[in-house]
Amino acid sequence: MRSWKDYLKDEAGTQALGAALGRVLQPGLCLHLHGDLGAGKTFLTRAMLHAAGYEGRVKSPTYTLVEAYPIHLHGQAVELLHFDLYRMGSPEEFIDAGFRDHFGGSKICVVEWPEQAGNLMPAADIAVFLTVENEGRAVELRANSPQGASCLDLLHLSPNL
Repeated sequence: MRSWKDYLKDEAGTQALGAALGRVLQPGLCLHLHGDLGAGKTFLTRAMLHAAGYEGRVKSPTYTLVEAYPIHLHGQAVELLHFDLYRMGSPEEFIDAGFRDHFGGSKICVVEWPEQAGNLMPAADIAVFLTVENEGRAVELRANSPQGASCLDLLHLSPNL
């Protein structure tokens, strides 16, 4: 498993990481975002979407549970689905809502609070861990698949972005 760790000293660092991720997104990719409330998961996703070419408003799916965004990657139309499962009461709600049907294929799925779906959640190609530390964030990216490792290789990440 390939991984990368760093410290993002401010919002600009989190935005730079999100932008870097947005430039290497690939159809079919699944990202799990882990971190407490206020750790920057939605902020990171917003930066990813804008770097991937989405120009509209990116809102948190806290109440809708999922928001869909059309983007273009290498001339191909792709749908990025941003899930926030924080308000789910049980893993079965993930299945009942039909969310599992959205994974795989050409859609990109970015999931905040994936642990709420338990073992019903499809595996992440890249797991992102954000932890509030002082004024910034500790971050770790873990590639859990060949596709995830390929994306991390394309990032050319260096400390302090």
